[in-house]
Amino acid sequence: MNYNIVKIILVLISLITYKGISQKAKILIEPNKIGINESLSITIIIENESLKNYSNFPDINGFTKAGRTSSSSSNYINGKMTSSQSIIQNYKPNKIGIVKIPSFFMKINNQTVISKEKDIEIVDQTTNQKNDPFNNFFDPFDNFFNRNRNIEFIDIEADAFLSLNTDKKKVFVGEGFNTTLSLFVSENNRADMRFYDLGRQLTEIIKKIKPENCWEENYNIENINSALVSINNKRYNEYKIFEATYFPLNKGIINFPELELDLIQYQIAKNPTFFGQNKKEKIKKFISKPISVGVDDLPDHPLKESVVVGKFQLNEAIDSSNLTTEKSFNYNFEIIGNGNINAIREPKINIENFDFYPPNILQNINRNNKKIYGSKKFKYYVIPKEPGKYDFSSISWIYFDPYEKKYDTLKSQIILNVTGSSTKDKEIESNEYDSYYKNKIFEEDNTLKSKKNDHYQLFLNFTVIILLVIITILIIKKYNNE
Repeated sequence: MNYNIVKIILVLISLITYKGISQKAKILIEPNKIGINESLSITIIIENESLKNYSNFPDINGFTKAGRTSSSSSNYINGKMTSSQSIIQNYKPNKIGIVKIPSFFMKINNQTVISKEKDIEIVDQTTNQKNDPFNNFFDPFDNFFNRNRNIEFIDIEADAFLSLNTDKKKVFVGEGFNTTLSLFVSENNRADMRFYDLGRQLTEIIKKIKPENCWEENYNIENINSALVSINNKRYNEYKIFEATYFPLNKGIINFPELELDLIQYQIAKNPTFFGQNKKEKIKKFISKPISVGVDDLPDHPLKESVVVGKFQLNEAIDSSNLTTEKSFNYNFEIIGNGNINAIREPKINIENFDFYPPNILQNINRNNKKIYGSKKFKYYVIPKEPGKYDFSSISWIYFDPYEKKYDTLKSQIILNVTGSSTKDKEIESNEYDSYYKNKIFEEDNTLKSKKNDHYQLFLNFTVIILLVIITILIIKKYNNE
């Protein structure tokens, strides 16, 4: 009885878990009825996040695993984006009849998703296909008269190419350049192709692409969608696979090697029939050409080893118009522009009569349109100590403009009027107290004195001796009584 109760609880937990997880990840088995010549599909789907990992598809008695495909999609509805990625495993039936697919589970993005038990009906091909003359998977007459004929397949030349491109062929140290790896497929392409095991391939490709001694800003492409482009007056669909902006840290030449991408391309039957096997998978390898980018050193400058390269502007603000001594205010020094935002360091500030505390730093980076742009804000907590008029123009930040090929400086335009009483008198008074005690220290006698004649110490010693005598007498007395 206890065992049954535990079993029921476990089943309920499994169903609850399945229901919660299926909101993001799910398993579909379709269709419910297929011909012996058709395929059953088991599809795993993950919504609104990238498909990072998944466990093996199950082996099913009565079916043989066939090809595997993947797809992705994204939609914008009422300004909200939804996306999904799916992996489809096809299965070929081995017999006619009812095949029971038992319940199974798969790990999708480290989540456990359960598929319920399902019955699949497999029928004779002629029963399911007789009213569909355009289905090209099976020809009953061809199978009847020549069941074991060898089908000859031919290749259709793919009008497509793989290309690694950079938006600049020469840059300065610290200047960003965009790098993209794309598959270009002509609008006139007749070859049927599919991406194959892209996650694994991309991991290896990125290792080859990323150059040494460069800061990388990766665009993290999750969904591969096509964009129509024109190259030499010919229209292509561009499938952008990888994109990043690199900021070189040293002068020299950055070499990108040739890269390989495997796709599934379908061969077609030389003598196709209405119902015969007219397609066959094969791996098609696309190879990009190697390219290089030259990196020049920056012109001589005392700060050339630490300046950021790009195009920037300054935005600054204070949060109070009534400034008085000893009353704090916030000062924002914000650098906005196109360049390596991560490399921006805070300006050096040394303004007399103000206490500047270490700033809070807010950083925002956008990766779009082949550029890295954003802002870095330094929020200072400041306390003025003396009244007067102050010019903050000494607060500055130097950068190198690669378009003008020169160094430029962003300077503060803030001018402040501070009212209130001077804090110098308080500092002087505090210093006087300090000097009084310092002087008294030197006036005191520093000769070491013995405590032998200390009356208080003598009294303590005498008291201890008396106590020891009393305790000794009591112990002896008790011993004699015993």
